[in-house]
Amino acid sequence: MARMPVVARGCLARAAVARPTIDFTRRSASDGIGLGTWSGVVGSGWWASRGAHGTPPVSLGATMTAASDELVCVTGATGFIAAQLVRELLGQGYRVRGTVRDVARAQAAFAEAKLPGRERLELVTADLTEPGSFDAAMRGARCVMHTASPYRIVVKDPRKDLVEPALNGTLEVLGAAQRAAVKRVVLTSSVAALTDEPDPTKKLTEADWNTKSSLQRNPYYYSKALAERAAWDFMEREKPGFSLVAINPFMVIGPSLTASLNQSNEVVRDVLTSKGFPGIIDIAWGFVDVRDVALAHVLAMTTPKARGRYICAAQTLHMRDVVKVLKEARLDQRYRVPKRDLSGAFGSALVRLGSWFQLRAVGTYLRTNLGRRPELDNRKIKRDLGLTFRSVERALLDTVNNLERWGHLAGQTAVTQRGLR
Repeated sequence: MARMPVVARGCLARAAVARPTIDFTRRSASDGIGLGTWSGVVGSGWWASRGAHGTPPVSLGATMTAASDELVCVTGATGFIAAQLVRELLGQGYRVRGTVRDVARAQAAFAEAKLPGRERLELVTADLTEPGSFDAAMRGARCVMHTASPYRIVVKDPRKDLVEPALNGTLEVLGAAQRAAVKRVVLTSSVAALTDEPDPTKKLTEADWNTKSSLQRNPYYYSKALAERAAWDFMEREKPGFSLVAINPFMVIGPSLTASLNQSNEVVRDVLTSKGFPGIIDIAWGFVDVRDVALAHVLAMTTPKARGRYICAAQTLHMRDVVKVLKEARLDQRYRVPKRDLSGAFGSALVRLGSWFQLRAVGTYLRTNLGRRPELDNRKIKRDLGLTFRSVERALLDTVNNLERWGHLAGQTAVTQRGLR
């Protein structure tokens, strides 16, 4: 790979970015910091401006066409989703400028990935916590894909480690995009911005917002909800020359282009090896293949009618269904796939009791998701963007193959995918 230039942080003059004021002292009814308590971001005007389907109106402007050599900026380029997005963009002929914190390490990672078209990839330094560090990265870009955001469930300081970089980083990126006169920003949000406690009696849609999370309760979810809300408020307040589209994926699994183990693939590894799971518990996840998430971002960039938010998930599977897929691939002959069924009333009572002895973040997640199967309405992304999802079964086995490839599992034998489509 050719030597990549390093762009110095904050080297361009910049205008001030308006930041919301978050009152970290106010408490919600759940004894946490409620999403409705912050000032300067979600005002009555923002809610009044929501469209009939719960999506704020955006100015579409001009969008990019596929297979062009125009420049796209991807923040956090070595992340799990971002790396696949870089691969997809290069494959379609775009030039890509990726922001990273360590250019040398990123160069090595992409060199090992051997991406076709990598001669059109440029890597520059930028940091979510440093004002102005994205200005140089945006220069000349027609579109920005903002994927960079911390994704960790267990952290020491939720405000410092999750909320501040997610929220302030999003505002920095949007401010830099405005100054660079880009045409569209595609934001990687999350289903975490829709809910942290699924209601099994209704399907989640783009109209839903997570209003329950706080620094004390599911802080990662809180950071994603705050960041996306701040983005839409920025659009209303600043009225920039670009349009904004948000992609809201659920549990993103599939092949990683780098050796890093992301949190979602780690869950697959833990189910496969019974790590942290005493048995099959009453929990379910909405799955989506990382390659489909990457393609969704590109389609959101190139589709003129793309508007608002898009739930990006293929299918919900209960843990027992995930275990079934693994057993049908005979993975239980090599790994400690869970056997004991704890998904009934008695087992759930035991799991709920045990959750109080877990790390706070893990325990809170269990209590807010146990017995709550998330049902998702993905019709909008299929209709507007024409996205067709890969099968979750195939994505799960591709994930296991990838875990073995990077040495995250003890066994190294390839997984048979006979009979899968």
